[in-house]
Amino acid sequence: MFNYPFDVFMVPLQIVLFLFTMYLFVIGFCGMWRRGEKKITTPEKKFAVVIAAHNESAVIGQLIENLKSQEYPKELYDVYVIADNCNDNTAEVAEESGAIVCPRFDDTKKSKGFALEWMFERLFEMEKDGKIYDAVAIFDADNLVHPKFLAEMNNRLLKGDTIIQGFLDAKNPYDTWVSGTFAIAFWVIDYVSHLAKTNIGLSAVLGGTGMCITIDVLKKYGWRATCLTEDMEFTMKSLAEGIKTTWAHDAIVYDEKPLTFAQSWTQRKRWAQGQFDVAHRFIPKMLREGWKRKDIRIWDGCIYLLQPHFLMLSSFFIAMSYIQLAAGPMYTNIYTIMPHQLMTGIMIGQYLLPMIILIKVRAKLKSWFYLLLYPLFIYSWIPIIFLGFIHRNEHEWAHTQHTRSMDYDDMIKKRTY
Repeated sequence: MFNYPFDVFMVPLQIVLFLFTMYLFVIGFCGMWRRGEKKITTPEKKFAVVIAAHNESAVIGQLIENLKSQEYPKELYDVYVIADNCNDNTAEVAEESGAIVCPRFDDTKKSKGFALEWMFERLFEMEKDGKIYDAVAIFDADNLVHPKFLAEMNNRLLKGDTIIQGFLDAKNPYDTWVSGTFAIAFWVIDYVSHLAKTNIGLSAVLGGTGMCITIDVLKKYGWRATCLTEDMEFTMKSLAEGIKTTWAHDAIVYDEKPLTFAQSWTQRKRWAQGQFDVAHRFIPKMLREGWKRKDIRIWDGCIYLLQPHFLMLSSFFIAMSYIQLAAGPMYTNIYTIMPHQLMTGIMIGQYLLPMIILIKVRAKLKSWFYLLLYPLFIYSWIPIIFLGFIHRNEHEWAHTQHTRSMDYDDMIKKRTY
């Protein structure tokens, strides 16, 4: 059965990689369309808009001004800023801009996850004084938000959704090649993962900002998401309980992307560490719950968590391919015996999908030049993933400094012209 010494593990490895690739490939094409939707436009739900901010005086004012301009009744939302362990004037700027400021100081629990958990407890306590909210909308301090964001979330809540992620767009997609390729990566994920899975009934994944969660869910299950990727942790914790994350494609949040490769490297390494941590803690439980509930959405969540492991295995296979090329046959390469049309289709699809998505988001010509550097961004994930695996048990939070200060109108002009 096996013709070469390493076939016993290299053939199964290739089969796993192929099936994994095909699974993601087929799902990705399901994001090339959107289901028709009749939206509920009557504003009913009341929101606590929460911003976790650590030394964000340069950008916090613009976000608050932006949120005050939501096309949603002002009496149906309040803006809260968690001034989390700040040693600058973030609290003063936020208060002057019209937010309700909640200072928090804790020398041991310093991450965004801990800050949100602390804030949610404050919101629960406010109910005793008659301050009752239906849901919490969560943003990062460097964000800007589409004027209809809350109206879109109101629509999803009235249709019964309880955990919702908004469209993750870029605030500065044309500043540098790094922010540009980062923006392309987010646009691709928005379509080939979040929208695609929503179209076929699977669960999206929270993205750290532009999130909306009902108070009832937070009360019943608690937040308890305090690792380096608290958004992914809460997604998987909820999914294991049978609660999926839904996708609000028209609830757009604009996030500041890193300007330099060093900033990008640090941020992505933290994400990789957090994903390995969440995967190793949640996959066993999710596999059991998926079997118990017969819920394919939970198993798909496991596959999502395994993507870094998949990249590590793919890197190992590529390394073995080069070794075999230099040293002679050591294992059977199953890709050489597969239909040529299938392999060609996969190769073309990898480059075709980002192009389709750039058309869909109406990206400027500059993004098409950045697309040439997109493979560099993608392949730079390989060393980052291995470092993330090595440091997966480290939980020290690394703050990303934000300096791209602009108001919503200026941002739209820069993206349009």
